[in-house]
Amino acid sequence: MAFFFNRGRTRQPTEIARSIKDLLVRLRESPATAKVEDELAKQLSQMKLIVQGTQEIEVSLDQVQALVHATLQEDLLYELARSLHCLPFEARKDTQTIFSHILRFKPLNATHADPPVISYIVHNRPEIIIELCNGYEHSQSAMPCGTILREALKFDVIAAIILYDQSAEGEPAIRLTEVQPGVPQDGSGVFWKFFYWIDRGSFELSADSFTTFRELLTRHKSIVTGYLATNFDRFFSQFNEVLVQSSSYVTKRQSIKLLGEILLDRTNYNVMMAYVESGENLKLCMKLLRDDRKMVQYEGFHVFKVFVANPNKSIAVQRILINNRDRLLKFLPKFLEDRTDDDQFTDEKSFLVRQIELLPKEPVEPTRSTREASRSGVNTATVA
Repeated sequence: MAFFFNRGRTRQPTEIARSIKDLLVRLRESPATAKVEDELAKQLSQMKLIVQGTQEIEVSLDQVQALVHATLQEDLLYELARSLHCLPFEARKDTQTIFSHILRFKPLNATHADPPVISYIVHNRPEIIIELCNGYEHSQSAMPCGTILREALKFDVIAAIILYDQSAEGEPAIRLTEVQPGVPQDGSGVFWKFFYWIDRGSFELSADSFTTFRELLTRHKSIVTGYLATNFDRFFSQFNEVLVQSSSYVTKRQSIKLLGEILLDRTNYNVMMAYVESGENLKLCMKLLRDDRKMVQYEGFHVFKVFVANPNKSIAVQRILINNRDRLLKFLPKFLEDRTDDDQFTDEKSFLVRQIELLPKEPVEPTRSTREASRSGVNTATVA
């Protein structure tokens, strides 16, 4: 503890946590003074020193454990999460570091699989995660909140909180025991705000929120596949309208690529089968093939091929492909023909051409059992 030099005496973790909480309350008062900001930055720097140490000073697990305990006792993580956008720049960076270390911390005698702070959050204070998500409402807090969220999203219980919370502002957030995987959502939860943040935020905010959005949808597959199945129509309506058709080139391209990843993931088989039954989804993909930008065309191709390769195409999909057969057979051989070094892409194009050539003259009713399996999977899948 000799590394603390605050007014000549060592400060205990309990004092530091309580002091920071009091300063945060004063910071949110209007207007906050420079003295409050400076003192808060100093206290957060001390807190970071305890959890991270330096090259010269080793971390003391006893001190970290005492600080974690004091932090939870004072509800400090919640106060930090809701105040991040108010903090000075260096204090925001320190808070990001503090959060990341505390979320990972496990005492030597730990018996649970998840770190104690993760367990505390999901069972007692899920509002911390909701406030971190709402950090995307402010450009100042977007990146530190995003970094903390992605650290937290290493744990599936955090993903469940974000996906299933539908609390209004000022209401308690969802507890894990309240999650109902089979009940469709109404689109009011924090998860649905990501579509707005990605599409309407500044470049930095949009990019960071998309990174978190992608992590949420690809990391814990057993949870996500059930969520997508239950909320299939609402999710893909939002995804297609807001993200795939975004006016932002970066958002559009990244979203199409993510769509392909979701559909081609084996765990999402039923979701994929339901998606490729839709003639409207196919029309959107064919529109992407004719986009002015080659990378949008390329990412769109990887979604389009799922429709064509499906051996049990719906009547609607068959009708569109049959009606456009001649145009597609002329278009595909010349499609992105400058990608001469991509043998897989060339082979896939040839395969699709052959599949389109083999289409019947008129739509044929798909195999009933396969179609029923895909739709029933979407309607009844739950979180594993």
